[in-house]
Amino acid sequence: MFKRLSNAIAKAEIFAAAVFAAAVTLLVLLNIVSRAMGQAIYWVDELAIYSMVWMTFLATSAMLKKRQGVSVTILTDCLPTRVRHWLTVFSDLMILAFALILFFLCWRWYSPVGLWQAGFDIEAFQAESFNFMYSENASTIAIKKFWVWLVLPVFALSLAMHALINLFDSIRIAGSAAGEPE
Repeated sequence: MFKRLSNAIAKAEIFAAAVFAAAVTLLVLLNIVSRAMGQAIYWVDELAIYSMVWMTFLATSAMLKKRQGVSVTILTDCLPTRVRHWLTVFSDLMILAFALILFFLCWRWYSPVGLWQAGFDIEAFQAESFNFMYSENASTIAIKKFWVWLVLPVFALSLAMHALINLFDSIRIAGSAAGEPE
């Protein structure tokens, strides 16, 4: 069940990343045309950057789920199969640890419990915690930056789920390969 959920999330991430990639392309083209006409649209650059950031994080999560990350395998290719399987387990464990640490840091940064305790009063929350993330505005777009930064906890959660599923698969494969002769 969790594997199907992970696969569905990865498909959604790939689709969303493709939408953001198309948005980046269209925004850059709009920027070129508007500047060529002498009527530059000042917010297009910032929106293109934010779209690229979201695209990158979503695509990275899906890529790591599918184990399609860039890697140098010159050393691992020389190792016995059993050792390679256990190195895959170690790699999945490190990705999971990274995702969980990132989520923990995002939890502290966003501080949803502190915001709730302040009655969702941002000024009271800021006065209590000295955390001003909810009041920082984007430079040219009329949104708060925490909406843009929300990609980090989303990335951390989806990456943790993908890494956990991959870890279970790796342990199962490494365990079954342990009984096989080299």
